[in-house]
Amino acid sequence: MSDLPLGETARTRLRTHLAAQRQRYLVYLGGCLLFSSGAAAFIHADLGTDPLDVFALGILEHAPLTIGIVQAAVAVVCLVIWAAWNRRRPPLSPFFTFFLCGSMIDVLRAAEAAGHLPLPDGGIMAVGVLLCTYGSALIIMSGVGIRVMDLVAISMTHRWRWPFWAAKGSLELVLLGCGYVLGGPVGLGTICFLVFVDTLIQPCMSLTTRLFSLRNHGLEQPTPVPAYRTDPA
Repeated sequence: MSDLPLGETARTRLRTHLAAQRQRYLVYLGGCLLFSSGAAAFIHADLGTDPLDVFALGILEHAPLTIGIVQAAVAVVCLVIWAAWNRRRPPLSPFFTFFLCGSMIDVLRAAEAAGHLPLPDGGIMAVGVLLCTYGSALIIMSGVGIRVMDLVAISMTHRWRWPFWAAKGSLELVLLGCGYVLGGPVGLGTICFLVFVDTLIQPCMSLTTRLFSLRNHGLEQPTPVPAYRTDPA
């Protein structure tokens, strides 16, 4: 038994829990900032952007909206699909993530933040690849507000045993096709996003876990529940 009084033990557990939650939210916010910065770099490089922004910018060609609003609408559709598939009430945190990241992109574009990088367009695009990859990895690892397409991709990974890159890539190919038809910018950057970002997210999560001992709350396999318990003789 613990030597601490019962009340002190409860407070210690509460402090430990809050510290763990604070770490998760810091990882989440860092991931959102990195991903939004990467997406803004993609757009500034003008070599083709990620599939979601191809779709969003394609919509903007026909409607007076913002990237944040379009991404929020995509989040709603994906949440409905995820909820119907999993027969669960849809979480609201991914909707917030779509809106937050989209709004960050709008602010970074208005400030022309990527234009201050002393790099050619190809270099800015490469920075965008790195930022989007690691930002996506951190958001998933936090388990907080996981982007809805990633939620659906994780469900595909668990249910169909698909690799994460294949599940996520198939979803983004759908967005890419729709965005291209609507007039969104497709180019070298779009191909780089599909080839590098989607395939490197999971290795980045593994590397981060090894280097910083961070738990992967988003992509860990569900713990199986035993059918029965056998008591020792």
